[in-house]
This record gives sequence, C-alpha cells and structure tokens, in this order.
Amino acid sequence: MTYDLGVRLAAEFIGTAIMVLLGNGSVANVDLKGTKGNGSDWLLIAVGYGAGVMIPAMMFGAISGNHINPAFTLGLAASGMFPWSEVLPYIAVQMAGAMFGQLLVVAAYKPHYDLTTNTQHVLGTFSTISATKSKLNGFVNEFIGALGITKAPFFQNNLGTAHMGLGFLVATLVASLGGPTGPALNPARDLGPRILHALLPLKHKGSSDWGYSWVPVVAPILAAILAVFTYKVLFIKG
Repeated sequence: MTYDLGVRLAAEFIGTAIMVLLGNGSVANVDLKGTKGNGSDWLLIAVGYGAGVMIPAMMFGAISGNHINPAFTLGLAASGMFPWSEVLPYIAVQMAGAMFGQLLVVAAYKPHYDLTTNTQHVLGTFSTISATKSKLNGFVNEFIGALGITKAPFFQNNLGTAHMGLGFLVATLVASLGGPTGPALNPARDLGPRILHALLPLKHKGSSDWGYSWVPVVAPILAAILAVFTYKVLFIKG
C-alpha cells in the first residue's frame, strides 16, 4: 500500500520523536541527579536506544520506510532509491520530531535537570560529546556505527524480524561503540536536541559545544551514502 506524503511525514515525525524520547530519556535517567536510575550502567542506555529505534520501525516501517534519520534519507536519494523532491520534507519533519521528543524528555525530567550541576551530564541528555575531545575519533566512531545502521533496513525478506533486528543492532552499536561519543548515528538525533539545549533556559546547561556539532551530522551522512551505494551495487539487481 502506498501512503500520501502527508501521512508518511506524520509517521516520520512521530517515529523520530519516539526514538529521541526513549533514547535520550534513558540517558537522562542514568545521568541526571536524583532519578531512580541515576548511576545505572551503560546497558540501560543501550536498551533505551535499541527500543527507541525498534518501536517506530515496527509501527511505521510499512508506512514511511521508517527513515527517522536524515543520513538514511540522503543515502537513499543519492543512490536513486528515494525521490529528491521528498528529501527536504522528510528531513524537516525528522528534525522537528527530534526536537519535540527532546522537549518531552526535558518536561519529564525537569526537576532533575534543576538538581544536576554537572553541565556535561546535562548536555549528554541532549547530544553527543567526544569523551577525549577528539573530532577525528568522534568522526571515525560515528562513521563506523552509521555504516552498520544504514545497511540494516535493507533486510526485508521478513519485515517484522528486520525491525526487531534493527533494534537489537542499535542497542549493540551503542553498547559496543558508544564509549567514545555516545554515539549519534543520526544527524537529527544530535542536531535537533543540541539546538534546543542552546535555546532552553536550563539551570546548569553550560556550553552546547558547537565546535563539535558538525561531526555527528557529517559523518553519518557520508557513511549512509557509502553504505547504500555499496549495498545497491553488490546486492540489488536491476
């Protein structure tokens, strides 16, 4: 079944909002002061992000393709597998959805944001941070992770299994490669919330780290373009 663009855009908006809400919500639960999950380990965050990707995939995969990621949208378009005329609308609603999801995280955890004086912990609930302050290491980390997450949606012989597999893949990527940066793997997931971090009057927010902000945008886009092109050349005939 083919859905109108408006319906697909609504699915992308809601799906991206869910992804950010569950993903960054798990970071907030671990890092913000006074929460029930404060001090929990990294696996809680991996589960949050895995479910944050899997649930929208199962809900909206058959409607919009469940891109929920500008890098994937651009990667498909660059290889002729998605119309360029729909790229900007898709990216616009993905960014808006990411920002809306982040607003829900802030609303849910507002008292704990007020209690948290560690500005890096506050920023980490919005966007990624390089643990070593290395843009090169952050770029490599984001590029490698995005290669894997971009190829995953092509396994569509069984969509239900593919959507579950995508969630487990994201959880594993966060657990395995999340140490250096987070990671974002998705420009909307990082840039949208980072813009909100700069705008919102949080009590102890500190810097939004704009000097690093291009890394989780550029690296996933380049990785997605390469991954989709490679998959198309090797495995898609015709």
